Amino acid sequence: MARRLIPTLNRVLVEKIVPPSKTTAGILLPETSTKLNSGKVISVGPGLRSSEGNTIPPAVKEGDTVLLPSYGGTEVKLGEKEYVLYRDEDILGTLHE
Repeated sequence: MARRLIPTLNRVLVEKIVPPSKTTAGILLPETSTKLNSGKVISVGPGLRSSEGNTIPPAVKEGDTVLLPSYGGTEVKLGEKEYVLYRDEDILGTLHE
């Protein structure tokens, strides 16, 4: 049974990016040099409602690579994969190449 989680309000479902622990040549990298707390946005809620009743959309969209806080979020496991659910305002920014 396939499951898809669609967040409510201003919540964002993120899959954390796990940096490689060794190079292609097989050299092991220290944990501190590979630590960048980032993730890929999997799903986004519709947004918050203002006092006038207008929808305020989240600042990120599906597929964005985002910078995440060190702590926080709610861990969610769907099938074999683990995700983290954040509020839109908790995401620190988007990463671009």
